[in-house]
Amino acid sequence: MWTEHEIQVNGVRLHYVEAGPAQGPLVVLLHGFPEYWRAWEHQIGPLARAGFRVVAPDMRGYNLSEKPQDLHAYRLETLQEDVAKLIQALGVSRAHMVGHDWGGIVAWQLAIRQPDVVDRLVILNAPHPGAALRAMNDPEQLKRSWYVYLFQLPVLPELFLERFGRWALRGTRRDAFTPQDMELYRAAWRQPGAAKGMINYYRALRRYGTRHGLERRPDNEQVGRPTLIIWGERDVALTPEMAEAGPWVPDLRLVRLPRASHWVMRDEPVKVNNLLIDFLQD
Repeated sequence: MWTEHEIQVNGVRLHYVEAGPAQGPLVVLLHGFPEYWRAWEHQIGPLARAGFRVVAPDMRGYNLSEKPQDLHAYRLETLQEDVAKLIQALGVSRAHMVGHDWGGIVAWQLAIRQPDVVDRLVILNAPHPGAALRAMNDPEQLKRSWYVYLFQLPVLPELFLERFGRWALRGTRRDAFTPQDMELYRAAWRQPGAAKGMINYYRALRRYGTRHGLERRPDNEQVGRPTLIIWGERDVALTPEMAEAGPWVPDLRLVRLPRASHWVMRDEPVKVNNLLIDFLQD
């Protein structure tokens, strides 16, 4: 169904899986925390059968990709450049970008900072940076973001993730994450250096985010690409208002799925797949 590969880009070795025709339009699937490429296991096959060349990397710090130890290596501008260089290394100039959670944050940044490498943009439960900054004044969102502050502590978050990472993966479907899924996730979290690399996304955002990619200038955060946002409304970490991106995205379609959680692509895989294929083939 898919093949596994490694590639050296932007100074790190990235592991990725690929499926679909080599000459098809490239779709890059970016996972979030605390997942890895397998976050998209219900999407890879349908997209490949629809004629797309599908690439789903483990982002730096995750699973089988390289895991730099320096916090500076996890700045948003560096994560963004990983994806831009990956697209180039795959032999094309631009790609459709699909991102969930942290993958969505990186996809937003790529569409804002390097729009020439993005064809169409799909975001699943990840706020536009302007919406994220606006939510910093929302008491409800601050309450939901408690774990971001926990993750700033040394050592403890890594131990918590390795032992109790299952707490983060709660879909609305009872079979959204099967026992077999959880065994695979635990193996990914226990890769040497993975727990620290994954948590460093949050630490680096806290330390560098204001100066690197999350400037308090939302008027400069415009997205000029056709964009689809798919939002699971039962997200316990993000308020429904975080889905609003209209002020920054002129060509926007927002689809809310009221029965889906943060893990929208697992809770509603058929709906998500149909939305993805229809939008990317349009």
